[in-house]
Amino acid sequence: MPLWEDPDLSVRVNGLKMPNPFVIGSGPPGTNYTVMKRAFDEGWGGVIAKTVSLDAEKVINVTPRYARLRADPNGSTKSPIIGWQNIELISDRPLETMLNEFKQLKKEYPDRILIGSIMEEYNKAAWHELIERVEESGVDALEINFSCPHGMPERKMGAAVGQDCDLLEEVCGWINEKATVPVWAKMTPNITDITKPARISLKSGCEGVSAINTIMSVMGINLKTLRPEPCVEGYSTPGGYSARAVHPIALAKVMQIARMMKEEFADGQSLSAIGGVETGNDAAEFILLGADTVQVCTGVMMHGYGLVKKLCAELQDFMRQHNFSSIEDFRGASLPYFTTHTDLVHRQREAINQRKAIRKGLESDKDWTGDGFVKETESMVSN
Repeated sequence: MPLWEDPDLSVRVNGLKMPNPFVIGSGPPGTNYTVMKRAFDEGWGGVIAKTVSLDAEKVINVTPRYARLRADPNGSTKSPIIGWQNIELISDRPLETMLNEFKQLKKEYPDRILIGSIMEEYNKAAWHELIERVEESGVDALEINFSCPHGMPERKMGAAVGQDCDLLEEVCGWINEKATVPVWAKMTPNITDITKPARISLKSGCEGVSAINTIMSVMGINLKTLRPEPCVEGYSTPGGYSARAVHPIALAKVMQIARMMKEEFADGQSLSAIGGVETGNDAAEFILLGADTVQVCTGVMMHGYGLVKKLCAELQDFMRQHNFSSIEDFRGASLPYFTTHTDLVHRQREAINQRKAIRKGLESDKDWTGDGFVKETESMVSN
């Protein structure tokens, strides 16, 4: 790469061209026209809108609905925020309102990527109607919310589907027989083996998977009031955990999915990574594991839409350090270095044996040479 050229951050995913791999994750940062327009104006590679369903009247949010975890165990307000919990539901705005805003955004930004996030009850006709209506708005792809850890599980929505592989296979079948744009299945981390639902989603026709959604959590108990947080009229409910503290967990889940995809799929399926991204280096880690795009949601809620400029600059700095000219130059480069513990033991044993062999020097008098006599002598000195 010539010194005067900036590394190219553009990516092509399932036929969709983005100026950079940074995508607004589904949630409050993509909840209406105003904020999604702001995201495009700031330079985000794509926007995934907040999840919609057919009947928004069933969605009733409460407030407060967020709680924060700070690095200082005493919770000082000056201490960095490392964890974030939400008990927020999907969009409470009428579907038609959201669809009209999608249409307006695509009219104003025809070359930018807008992805609709959708979730419905266990009903084939409802899924088909929702897909048809959302696609008519002009979205470039669909992300299926199989992973929301809280709210309406009794209606077989969100993680209630993503945690049940038989149910997931059936619903993915409904979705992919109707959808005409690329479909990403969003995975829940609240499961023993995340590769199982990811595999089923891809085998059922999804073009990609996104991982991870938030982790089921209880943020904490207020030791003055003895009530849980976030506290609504003295009560709370478990919610979804995000921000920097989940990043290592997300890396592990993404690595597992990426290895499975590399071993079992070769048709251009994509992987969108999510979890605790606040710096370009965070994103580089996901890409090194095989991610095509990197989603940010809580990071935007804490730092604003201008965060994308910092992310792009820092990712380019990383690329310059290694002389990478494009995202593809290093995507998946770290994946081969994961192995089993048994293999680590074998590798270390071999390395120790090799070092001993080097330290031991010559094995026989016949190995002495005239040219290397001094070095050969040194190789057998102990001090």
